[in-house]
Amino acid sequence: MPRPAGPPAAPPAAPPRPAHAPGGGPALADWLRTPRVSDGPGVWAYGHVPRPAEEPERTPTRQLVSGALISLLAGLLLWSLLWNGYLGGFWLWPLYMFTPDSWAGTMPAVVAAYTWYTAVALMLAVGFGRLGRWPELARRLLTGGAARAARAEGTRLPDRPAPGSPDDPAGWPELRRAGLGDLADLLAAEAASGRMNDVDHARIRRAWDSVRADPARATAFAGAVRGKGAAACLHPSGARDLPVRAARHDLLARQVLLGTADPGTRNPYARRGTRLALDPAVLGTSLLAVGPSGAGKTALLVRPVVESLALQALAGQAAVVAVAAAGTRLGPDDGFDVVVRIGDPASVHDLDLYGGTTDPDEAAGLLAEAFTGDVPGMEVRRAATALAQLLGPFRTAYGRFPAVPELRELLDRVPARLDALRSALEAAGAHAMIRELDARDRQHGTPGDPGPALADRVALLDRPAFDGFFDTGGRSRPFSLRSLEHPLRVRIDLPERGHADASRILARLVLAQFSACAAARTDRSLFAFLALDDASHTLTPQSVRSLQRLRTANAGVLLALRTLDDVPEALRTPLLGAVGCRMAFSGVTTWDGRRFAEAWGTEWVEARDVTHRTVFADQPLTRAVHAFRKLVTGKAVTTDAVTVRQVERERWSASDLAHSVPPGHAVLSLTTVRGERAAPLLVRLEGTG
Repeated sequence: MPRPAGPPAAPPAAPPRPAHAPGGGPALADWLRTPRVSDGPGVWAYGHVPRPAEEPERTPTRQLVSGALISLLAGLLLWSLLWNGYLGGFWLWPLYMFTPDSWAGTMPAVVAAYTWYTAVALMLAVGFGRLGRWPELARRLLTGGAARAARAEGTRLPDRPAPGSPDDPAGWPELRRAGLGDLADLLAAEAASGRMNDVDHARIRRAWDSVRADPARATAFAGAVRGKGAAACLHPSGARDLPVRAARHDLLARQVLLGTADPGTRNPYARRGTRLALDPAVLGTSLLAVGPSGAGKTALLVRPVVESLALQALAGQAAVVAVAAAGTRLGPDDGFDVVVRIGDPASVHDLDLYGGTTDPDEAAGLLAEAFTGDVPGMEVRRAATALAQLLGPFRTAYGRFPAVPELRELLDRVPARLDALRSALEAAGAHAMIRELDARDRQHGTPGDPGPALADRVALLDRPAFDGFFDTGGRSRPFSLRSLEHPLRVRIDLPERGHADASRILARLVLAQFSACAAARTDRSLFAFLALDDASHTLTPQSVRSLQRLRTANAGVLLALRTLDDVPEALRTPLLGAVGCRMAFSGVTTWDGRRFAEAWGTEWVEARDVTHRTVFADQPLTRAVHAFRKLVTGKAVTTDAVTVRQVERERWSASDLAHSVPPGHAVLSLTTVRGERAAPLLVRLEGTG
């Protein structure tokens, strides 16, 4: 595949300002200095303040006020009784003991007396103030905002590193510690002048990490920074930002803000109101999202994730491939390095049907997975063998794999095509490949022969709308998934409207090629990610098995489905077990909800059973009081018996998922590649606006 255009001769003095600036608008230095704390998978680390795991006991304000008033009245009553002598004069004994009789009637005696009165009043105020919890009431009434919440919950706002300190992240301390103070000063000046954005910072930091891994790159790195400043180490496209950002990103933590955990009781106390985000640590376990049409899967999930990975690609940290129906709003064309519009004659790029491989057996396995992986009763292995018996001889004879029309003719057993291939093999002396053709001839027409099914599926791609696509003769610019070792941004548009079956074959093909190529990379430093905006009828037993293997390959997949009914029944449970992140949008059916409820399991909770019992009085006066109370309130006098016990219940039931998730919300559970898990949370999604 041709490499994207190189960087411009003279990069702009300042990158374009995105629609959403880093961290919501602060200057780059302030954005860098903001503390990042994460106390669980998926927590938006930017400025996060951890909360206690359990909700602290919090006395209602009304109770505090009433207690303070009662203690104040009791203190005034006691002081009145003491002052007026109703309790005797014992409280004056210390005054009499420490003042001489000669002071009687003199000014020192008056001063001593009133000093003692003041001391007693203060002691009463302190004692009754503690009894009435006056300090807590004063803090609650006089303080506000984050300070009040922090005191109430026993938390502390994280400290900011001070500007100009040796550890100031805006001053590039890692370069200073390496003895490159001049480069650090240059980059700090670029940031202060506004010529550096968050992508520039992440990209140069990534380049510095490569220098630490390979010190031989230090000279080239230093020369690039001195010569280009914030524009050093550019992405091959020359872009320093996306044309537009529709979501909020934190490239320092490699996160994209997804939404906010609902503050209600359905979520654990420690996560109520917490902002949640997605990053490679959780996306590396793959994510399954299920929700009906209109639930917002594309706008609220797929586009923010694709946008985040595209920004990371510009920073040299990731490679992203997004697959969606033509017209899906995943970002403008100039936000991608490669845009493949299958079925559009104006498409600059084509799709490599064989995934860039030169091995006939590997190519046959990928094609068999795409063509027959969803056919009930069809063995993909037999289909792969049948294809290999044709691809191997064709490549040996012509030095390339067959184009779609040629492959269809081979599967349809067109005599002219087979005779020409056999003649070419005989002329080349390729007797082993002739035996492959003979084996295909013997298997043709036998029971269970996959040839006819393969021919029917290949015919779906051999349509006039796809004329010129999937070319193998070097006349087009095919994109291959073998390019995942480079920080590419790729979007593949499928002709879903007019060619639904062909689109599903191509989606299965891209998924199979991505799984194979991501695992086969020699350099796995880049996070490779595939986003399928509609994975309906795309999953096969082999693709489900390959999902878990992606975790160790620093890769992941996002699968969006309208319903789990679009997945073969035998694969629904294995699919939920294979992915580490599960997301149920508002509006899922109870059948889909049951699958999620089973996957999320149960938890132990404290249940309170309250029993109301009517009180029957024996004394006439008590019965009269009870009768009067019933006349006024309309209710009999009762006592409550409370029973507390531990019970096991589903974290989210199928009914709750189907009926209790508000629009614009989803229930999300996350798992990191290290195995950390976050219980399912009800999340209010923020969207892309």
